[in-house]
Amino acid sequence: MSVKQQLYFPTPIYNGMLEGVEQLNKSLIEHVYAERERDAKGVPRSTYSGLKGWHSRINLHKDDDYRPLLAELDDILGDISRDSGYHPDYDLEVTSMWGIINPPGSSNRSHIHPGCVWSGVYYLQTPDDCGNIEFLDPRVVTIMNQPKYRPNEKRPKSRWTKVNFTPKPGKVVVFPAWLYHSVAPNLSQADGTDGDRVIISFNISQNKRKKRPSR
Repeated sequence: MSVKQQLYFPTPIYNGMLEGVEQLNKSLIEHVYAERERDAKGVPRSTYSGLKGWHSRINLHKDDDYRPLLAELDDILGDISRDSGYHPDYDLEVTSMWGIINPPGSSNRSHIHPGCVWSGVYYLQTPDDCGNIEFLDPRVVTIMNQPKYRPNEKRPKSRWTKVNFTPKPGKVVVFPAWLYHSVAPNLSQADGTDGDRVIISFNISQNKRKKRPSR
């Protein structure tokens, strides 16, 4: 008898690089810092306020300043929707968006994003050693009772219990909103604000496609 592997409960994570976004990123960085100037306290979420991490309000997607990024994300979400086999009368839409500034020493605790289907992060400024984003296998049993694998060999991705992504300016990562994730401490040695890790995060919902008025 022969057997074959079939993966029935995979956890999809999409990631890629936006091209030609240097000016866009520069503009968005300025907007995020300006937002912090207006609201230095920020919003308490996954950031550790005692470590000087800052989290903006969550409705940046309603500001005109962020429309160019939303246009880029719309194309990505269309691809994800088609790849997932979603109903064509429904669109994936960004329904909340916020900026995060993590100076050296700060991090983000493990958390999920309730009330949406997907979540994502877009990287604006990422100095060396500013902290990878890490995702954990949601099936706790795979972490509690790990089998032995061949030494000195990389195990198949389907057997990993965690995965890390190194941040780079222009990189987008989109993941299921229920998937636990955290960000390692920013260990950058850069001076001043050059050592800050600056990102824009967002939540995504599936909404009925709006009918366009007939001409």
